[in-house]
Amino acid sequence: MPGTRKLGRTSDHRKAMLRAMVTFLLENGKIETTVTRAKEVSAMAEKMITLGKTNDLATKRQVLAYVTKEDVAKKLFDEISPKYADRNGGYTRIVKIGPRRGDSAEMAIIQLV
Repeated sequence: MPGTRKLGRTSDHRKAMLRAMVTFLLENGKIETTVTRAKEVSAMAEKMITLGKTNDLATKRQVLAYVTKEDVAKKLFDEISPKYADRNGGYTRIVKIGPRRGDSAEMAIIQLV
């Protein structure tokens, strides 16, 4: 699993949160979150898109084991991965948008390029 940030969560909670955030990113194209979470989500989303470029049964099972919605996994194989077929990595972009009002945490928007 890429990244070693603990994000102040137990390992089960952290894995579930990252799975949900990667699924939401692939579904909608962009999300707003903290910078450290965005970096972790970016690593896993790039891994999922790279898996989606190889369209065989084994990679479909790997993606379905991580992505929480079947229709998002189908969208990954049918729409998202073919769009990046000629690109070697760098599928996501992180744009910092300044501090959050409540606790001054550094916020960012992560989006698919």
